[in-house]
Amino acid sequence: MGRVLVVNAGSTSLKLSAVDDDEASEPVESLQLPPADVVAVGHRIVQGGSRFRDPVVVDDAVRRSLDELAPLAPLHSRPALDALDEARAALPSVPHVAVFDTAFHSTMREEATVYAVPRRWRDELGIRRYGFHGLAVAWVAEHVPVPRLVVCHLGGGCSVTAVLDGRSVDTTMGFSPLEGVPMATRAGSVDPGALLYLQRERGLSVSELERVLEEESGLAALGGLDDRFGFAVYTYRVAQAVAAMAVPLGGLDALAFSGGVGEHRVDVRGAIAAAVRFLEPFGVEVVTAREDVVVARAVRSLLAAA
Repeated sequence: MGRVLVVNAGSTSLKLSAVDDDEASEPVESLQLPPADVVAVGHRIVQGGSRFRDPVVVDDAVRRSLDELAPLAPLHSRPALDALDEARAALPSVPHVAVFDTAFHSTMREEATVYAVPRRWRDELGIRRYGFHGLAVAWVAEHVPVPRLVVCHLGGGCSVTAVLDGRSVDTTMGFSPLEGVPMATRAGSVDPGALLYLQRERGLSVSELERVLEEESGLAALGGLDDRFGFAVYTYRVAQAVAAMAVPLGGLDALAFSGGVGEHRVDVRGAIAAAVRFLEPFGVEVVTAREDVVVARAVRSLLAAA
């Protein structure tokens, strides 16, 4: 088919790579200097909501729909949509395909997707758990083919996912990428009562709460992983999540780590694995997630079927 240019815009970075038919890839320096032999562009889009569960060719109508979904994950959606617009302008003659992080979690058990809030919130306003990091987790699940797998994707953003026979059944991130375990600068789960208190009694605005929870919390607020306290809180919370993810799996065959922290911090992996050794014997794996290959595969499959 030819090369697929993969655009992966995260909350703090933009990664560009050209993926060949044999799934070898090389970095691309700029959207303004794309390889001449690109036949399609794949875009990692974090939030597809309930509307997009499969890859889709981006036209003007799809692009407007993505704008409507952007408030569900503002830290990630805005950079991704800006990159999408730039890429469509730079390469107007090739198809652009959106591939969604949330899609892998569309197989979650229904009870794992529901918040205990009024039905009108759930049905009319879309307040539910979506899950994120799906592209990375899908790659890890492919490379650790055990029936009962827990994937700890630990990087700037962090999530823990239960994968049963290759399918997501639960994960720690929910309505937004803020829920779950502590992250580099994101708080993870916080009692909503505390947030209401900060608004009602301390006068914090919505924008100030959002900024602090997204940019000034997590490991940044705990002293980092090289601080004993920060290390203890982080590994404790992730280990708690691993144990919780063993519930829908009925046990654990393997614990896999990916992401910058998961791949490179043996001390973090060791502390988390040691904390959950009570579950039963399980293997520990480290996998470098290839989101670019997962996106390129999805692009090729969609276009081949068209």
